[in-house]
Amino acid sequence: MKDLLLMRAPLKYIQGKDALKKFYENAKDFGKKYLFVCSHSGYNATHDLIEESFGSSKTVRHYEIFNRISSVGEIKRMEKIVKDEKIDVVVGIGGGSAIDTAKATAYYTHRRIAIVPTVCATDAPCTGLSVIYNDDHSFNSYLFYPNNPDLVIVDSGVISKSPAKFLVAGMGDALGTYFEARACYKTHSKSLENGGITLSAMALCKLCYETLIKDGKKALVSVENKLVTPELDAIIEANTYLSGVGADNGGLCVAHSFYNGVTSVGKKTAMHGNCVAFGTLVQLLLENGCSEEYNEVRDFMYSVGLPLTLEEIGLEDSDVEAVAKASCAAGESIHNLSGDVTPNELKDAIILCDRLGHEYLNSLKK
Repeated sequence: MKDLLLMRAPLKYIQGKDALKKFYENAKDFGKKYLFVCSHSGYNATHDLIEESFGSSKTVRHYEIFNRISSVGEIKRMEKIVKDEKIDVVVGIGGGSAIDTAKATAYYTHRRIAIVPTVCATDAPCTGLSVIYNDDHSFNSYLFYPNNPDLVIVDSGVISKSPAKFLVAGMGDALGTYFEARACYKTHSKSLENGGITLSAMALCKLCYETLIKDGKKALVSVENKLVTPELDAIIEANTYLSGVGADNGGLCVAHSFYNGVTSVGKKTAMHGNCVAFGTLVQLLLENGCSEEYNEVRDFMYSVGLPLTLEEIGLEDSDVEAVAKASCAAGESIHNLSGDVTPNELKDAIILCDRLGHEYLNSLKK
């Protein structure tokens, strides 16, 4: 019997320039006491805009700078604030770690949750899960929630002023969305939400990829020049909503298992999205599909500065065997690929991807 089809998404998603000036208008029904779990940069980028949205309202706003990682201890610290101050609403402001900390805090204290991303480096704002770490920064677990966030507000003006490297990493993370979901759909694998994959999810995933190809380069140039353009808004939506909801409801495959394998070697490597992008190319090689598709993905990656070689993600040939073995561990999403993948097969595909990347880069120098 096939799994029942399942589709989940944030209760409300809002995006645009000066969207944060409407924060309170969209969150006022959640309660009167707010805890803002912020990164340093997130606080600086959003505080004045959010405060403007509250106007003369009689509300309590507690801004708390979190300790840079979504750790067990940090989540417990935020939980104590919620209980001691009788907070109604938890708000995550910043990148993935701040957002994951806020989600977990809201979940454990049974509070409403709003998300304000200040970079577009991952699709964490819209997903129904968090990555939790131990206090020594080692991996602890994935925490899955019964619901996606109540409210996600993305201010395009804030994103336009963020470092371009985060937008690039976000495009890398989003790049894997369609190809991983497509692989899961073919093998009737479950989505991240543990349900059957809907046609709606696949349509969002495909639109995510098409948007990256169409607008990715122009969006990058926009951020490099601190411009809010239609192309930037399109990529913000692709990185945040289309990728987040698409991955949640479409599932993961080789690209994200490759990232998990990369983290296992314990070396300083590229950002999450950069590794996922390289892993997407590896997956396409394993699938042995049409060359035109592989070339289109590779050309896009080069155009926005995503890595085509192992060196660019901080790895050497000597690391590949360990990465491949860890990527193929029991329970990893790589096993959603049709025909499955052995560590040796993955190792060869990674090395082939690297060599093809070097050949491509060398050809551009001639």
